[in-house]
Amino acid sequence: MLDAVRALMDRAFGDEFSDDDWDNALGGWHVVASDGEYLIAHAAVVPRRILVGDTWFDAGYVEAMATDPDRQGEGFGTAVLEEVSELLRTEYQLGVLSTGDPGFYEQAGWVRWQGPSFVIDAGERRRTLEEDDGIVVLPFGESSAIDPTERIACEARSGDDW
Repeated sequence: MLDAVRALMDRAFGDEFSDDDWDNALGGWHVVASDGEYLIAHAAVVPRRILVGDTWFDAGYVEAMATDPDRQGEGFGTAVLEEVSELLRTEYQLGVLSTGDPGFYEQAGWVRWQGPSFVIDAGERRRTLEEDDGIVVLPFGESSAIDPTERIACEARSGDDW
C-alpha cells in the first residue's frame, strides 16, 4: 500500500514531493480512497505539537493530501478530507496543515490562518514568513476559541517545517 501512496504523490506533485515530505507523511493514520485496487486519493495524519499564542495543542497534522490528477473533481479528495476531519475531532485537539490551495480546505470548514507563523528550533522561535498564506486549521473542542490572527508555531523537523 505504501508503494501505491508514494506513486500517487509522485503523480500529483512530481519533483515537488521530496523524500523528506515522504518521511514526514509516515506514521500516524492514512486515509485513502480507491477504485478497486487503484489508489485515487490519500491523506496522512501525523501527531505534532502546535503552539497558538501561549497555548500548546496536540494537533493532527495533515500530510501528503493528494488526488490523482486524472480523477480530480470527482469528490474523492473531499471524501478523504471529510474522513480526516472526523479522525482529527476524535483523536486530537486541533487540525493543521500547510497548502498551496487553502480554498479547498476553507470550503470544508477549515480556517485560513491570518497571524504570523514560526518554527521552534532548539528552543528558539524563528519566523516562517513564506508559510503565512498557506496554513489552515480545523479548530474544535478545546481549540474552538483560538484566534486565527494570533501567532502560530510548530516544532522543527527535517524537510519543510510546515
